Amino acid sequence: MAQPTGSTERPGVGRRVVSKDNVSRAVLTLLFSSLSFSMVGVTVRLAGDVPVYEKVLVRSLVTLLALGVLAARRRQRLFERSPHLPRLILRGVFGTTAMALYFYAISSLTLADATILNKLSPFFVVIFACLFLRERLPRFVIPTLVVAFIGAGFVIQPQLDFRAVPAIAGLVSAIASGAAYTTVRSLKGSEPPYKIVFYFALVSTVSMLPPTLAHFVMPTRLEFLCLLGAGIFGTVGQLLLTLAFHQAPASRISIYNYAHVVFAFLLAWALWREIPDALSIAGTVLIIAAAVYSHRRTVREGEVPGPV
Repeated sequence: MAQPTGSTERPGVGRRVVSKDNVSRAVLTLLFSSLSFSMVGVTVRLAGDVPVYEKVLVRSLVTLLALGVLAARRRQRLFERSPHLPRLILRGVFGTTAMALYFYAISSLTLADATILNKLSPFFVVIFACLFLRERLPRFVIPTLVVAFIGAGFVIQPQLDFRAVPAIAGLVSAIASGAAYTTVRSLKGSEPPYKIVFYFALVSTVSMLPPTLAHFVMPTRLEFLCLLGAGIFGTVGQLLLTLAFHQAPASRISIYNYAHVVFAFLLAWALWREIPDALSIAGTVLIIAAAVYSHRRTVREGEVPGPV
């Protein structure tokens, strides 16, 4: 979430940016964030047949503990009464749903396909913000949505059997992410970013605990290290993402989020020699082209809100 630039505080959990905008540093931070999130996908896949709910639990628990420690060190109050608690929980529900479906999609799709489908979320933010927050829908957005969804069709390649289920799960994960970020947008100026992320991790942890206790599958040592790695990379990626949007206007840097797709492609190729088919690559090009065009037009209209 982009922040005002006139603050004199040092950056940290729940605090605003210290100095003037530094776009180059923000871009570099965002690139490292994208690399971290790509490593989440890699470690989740390397965790093998561990159930999705256990993967989500460990990923969320690490974030929960890390933010809890950071907030305690800075004497931030995480559980003080707030009229925005229902929306904080709702953001957590949407975010948890998105994460679980994304992790499921990773297990069956190429890593690049699962990632690009999840990166459709900004397009759904536009739709949901128009429907629920009564934000204006610029005319140029409609053709970009059409192009992006055509690209999604190329990636999903609808089939009349169960082979399409993981791809549909990836698409629904983007819808849930879009709903989560729309909820975040509705909280802008009401709750600090660290608190929004903390409640996301809290809801994920609480909701994944019952199925894990009821159907626990003991991971091997390697699988456990991969799960722990997913939690660490996810937490680092989230903190770097927030820090990047504290260092520069979202309108200048948000498009670099799509580096996540490039990193996912390169890592999957390096580890598994995994290459999406021609239709998936064409769909990815269409989605990214629509995102770039939409970003350039939006920069002229005003600032792009950054995710939390």
